[in-house]
Amino acid sequence: MVSLVEHLNYDQAGIVTESSEDGKNLYMKGICIQGGVKNANQRVYPVSEINNAIKTINEQLTGGNSVLGEVDHPSNLRVNLDRVSHMITDMWMDGPNGYGKLKILPTPMGQLVKTMLEAGVKLGVSSRGSGEVNESSGEVKNFEIVTVDVVAQPSAPNAYPTAIYEGLMNMEGGQKLFNLAAEVNEDPRVQKYLSESLKRFINELKL
Repeated sequence: MVSLVEHLNYDQAGIVTESSEDGKNLYMKGICIQGGVKNANQRVYPVSEINNAIKTINEQLTGGNSVLGEVDHPSNLRVNLDRVSHMITDMWMDGPNGYGKLKILPTPMGQLVKTMLEAGVKLGVSSRGSGEVNESSGEVKNFEIVTVDVVAQPSAPNAYPTAIYEGLMNMEGGQKLFNLAAEVNEDPRVQKYLSESLKRFINELKL
């Protein structure tokens, strides 16, 4: 079994955002894993493998387990709580592709994602899982999805997504901005300051 990470940018994933009726919750929805085609990593995920993996995720969800995701992704399959930005609320098949709905959480990284979405940043998704890959055909079997992460829109085709967290921490005042994200819920003035600061951060990233 090997670690499998597949990126889909905003356009590939067909990402849409929606709010709950009371306006308190924000969601991202779109394609999380493409089936039946050779992707940029030269791997092919049979539709049956994606279907089985999604069924397993939904069994976890209906069993009361939370499936959390991060901003960008680590080099392993472990979910790091300090980087969690969202949770998967549902996954389903539509044609050959696996779709998912992600609920943005009021964590520091979730607040960053929320503000970026509201500022018009086109975020994509990155599925993270494991499986076995046929070296000659690239076909994946015994595929399991661990989670789906949120990634920044690549600035050019096949470009590696900008690491939002690392970029923020390297920015002057980035730690202060990150700390503000944890306090943004109840204070409109903090929300405005965070939004303006993040817009400057986004411009620096040149997404």
